[in-house]
Amino acid sequence: MGFEELLEQVGGFGPFQLRNVALLALPRVLLPLHFLLPIFLAAVPAHRCALPGAPANFSHQDVWLKAHLPREPDGTLSSCLRFAYPQALPNITLGEERQSHGELEDEPATVPCSQGWEYDHSEFSSTIATEWDLVCEQKGLNRAASTFFFAGVLVGAVAFGYLSDRFGRRRLLLVAYVSTLVLGLASAASVSYVMFAITRTLTGSALAGFTIIVMPLELEWLDVEHRTVAGVLSSTFWTGGVMLLALVGYLIRDWRWLLLAVTLPCAPGILSLWWVPESARWLLTQGHVKEAHRYLLHCARINGRPVCEDSFSQEAVSKVAAGERVVRRPSYLDLFRTPRLRHISLCCVVVWFGVNFSYYGLSLDVSGLGLNVYQTQLLFGAVELPSKLLVYLSVRYAGRRLTQAGTLLGTALAFGTRLLVSSDMKSWSTVLAVMGKAFSEAAFTTAYLFTSELYPTVLRQTGMGLTALVGRLGGSLAPLAALLDGVWLSLPKLTYGGIALLAAGTALLLPETRQAQLPETIQDVERKSAPTSLQEEEMPMKQVQN
Repeated sequence: MGFEELLEQVGGFGPFQLRNVALLALPRVLLPLHFLLPIFLAAVPAHRCALPGAPANFSHQDVWLKAHLPREPDGTLSSCLRFAYPQALPNITLGEERQSHGELEDEPATVPCSQGWEYDHSEFSSTIATEWDLVCEQKGLNRAASTFFFAGVLVGAVAFGYLSDRFGRRRLLLVAYVSTLVLGLASAASVSYVMFAITRTLTGSALAGFTIIVMPLELEWLDVEHRTVAGVLSSTFWTGGVMLLALVGYLIRDWRWLLLAVTLPCAPGILSLWWVPESARWLLTQGHVKEAHRYLLHCARINGRPVCEDSFSQEAVSKVAAGERVVRRPSYLDLFRTPRLRHISLCCVVVWFGVNFSYYGLSLDVSGLGLNVYQTQLLFGAVELPSKLLVYLSVRYAGRRLTQAGTLLGTALAFGTRLLVSSDMKSWSTVLAVMGKAFSEAAFTTAYLFTSELYPTVLRQTGMGLTALVGRLGGSLAPLAALLDGVWLSLPKLTYGGIALLAAGTALLLPETRQAQLPETIQDVERKSAPTSLQEEEMPMKQVQN
């Protein structure tokens, strides 16, 4: 008897599993609140050089500004430069002043904003850009804040993936909650950009625990038949967080209070862990039979399943554990020791890099769509709901592999088509951006479900940690890729779309897992996925017995 048979006796889908999904909903909501927070936290409002000495009763403010600020090629006043000396205004003679300084009439000299900037506070009362003047020559530091955050997620994914396979999912989830709360509060209290960058990087490391623990902890209590519906259902909480961010950002316009608002919910999350069960699959692989038996009986009681004492005694569970116990601690090298796991791991890292790179490249760029930042964020969140339905139907009937490849291909096509649309056609650009967001979110949802089913229980968290590491590398590079518009305006979109297309092709090389039992050991993966022909290559790793 294996774990799937044990789970069938206690109930593979019932009130126990639904309660588990509900308890783990909070981390899913918190993730987009932090991951997409730079949309509001690091927003750059309209700004211009600070120009002291403007007459308070000057009736033609725009004319006065034109005398002090040069124009950009598109006709707008410069945000980063000012004239070294004021230019002549109608009815105001300033030529003598300019000539006394040796300035040519037709080539007025410009200088950087030496006295700081003045910002338009109509949309944001405060952001990190206005707090520390991260504009013009310093705009790279503003983008870098997101890169530092995702670099922290990258490092945290490695740590949490390994440690949760060694010390358990539930214990490390507590560490993630407490660390996120403490570091989030420290970020909100930052007194300098350096302090903010360091604390946000560490916050990203803490949040990585949510990304790789929550989904496996849900799936390891579910039977094969209900994994898809539960996986898609739990992913809708991410969508809820995306739309909630639009509301919270609209109501709270100061970046410190906004960061505080998305961090404090970790406190009730810590309390909710009292009712979150540890993974019985993991406990059996570690030989913790007594604790696994207790959780299984608790599951049966909540699900209303009577169990036979003889067939479900601690001794019977011990026999199951004997076949699943890990003789040594898992490591990341185990993901590459055997041929099939090595193939799966290499393909997964390419897919996850493409999914994250294209998703955050699209999600963090909400400008140029003809809507304000709050409307765009709400629209991007709302379009994710139908994408969940698309994933649910597609993974059930077309399979995980084709769904993953198809959604990434749709993302790439959306980026490519936007390159052909003129900048004046904002409505078409908005439609294509929304379609790209829907496909990229569908690709993200599928990736979590697909990857969790590919790795065996003994290495599932380690494998998720590896893929999350490379994925967050893609997420950290996405904001920096936007700076390529200085080389060629269309280069960022071309880069995002090209990487998504590469990931789509790589996804086709992965084995299908539709209606397959979760593998428990490395031997399960190698034995169930050792094809001798191309036809066998495409067979599921293990079909469910009817």
